[in-house]
Amino acid sequence: MDHTLTLRRARPADLAAVDRLLSRSYPRLLKGDYPPSVLVTALPIISRARPELLASGRYFLAEAEDGQVIGAGGWSAAVQSSGEVAPQTAHIRHVAVDPSRLRQGVGSAVMSEVIVDTLRHGIRWLDCMSTRTAIPFYDALGFRVLHEVDVPLAPGIVFPAVRMMRQISP
Repeated sequence: MDHTLTLRRARPADLAAVDRLLSRSYPRLLKGDYPPSVLVTALPIISRARPELLASGRYFLAEAEDGQVIGAGGWSAAVQSSGEVAPQTAHIRHVAVDPSRLRQGVGSAVMSEVIVDTLRHGIRWLDCMSTRTAIPFYDALGFRVLHEVDVPLAPGIVFPAVRMMRQISP
């Protein structure tokens, strides 16, 4: 098995590759923590790459030696309930790892790149809406559980998540 990993910034042209990763990852990894009634409505929404995120310069891909995208994740400026940008806070976005590459350091490598990039932008707090499945992953990275939250995905569709935060420093 190839364990060479390349990290790079995503580009808009990576949309199909990220869609494939999310479609491989989320259905398989979330099924143990969410009932089918939640997944049937949420998966078609959350398993799609976000073009604005890919174009932001703040989304990173982990590629295997053959060029296959095996991990991804990024960040955006966190927005307060007032609509204002939260100072020094970033929201962790769309982190995923290929199910065949779990516990091989792919997710940690992606998140390390995200943390370095957020520090370059003066970020001191990372805010994350974690799936129930990913709580141990984020906990191992120093995030702490704040509370459960229903994330609105579309009118009438919410996804149960857990808000987690981590302070970072240079």
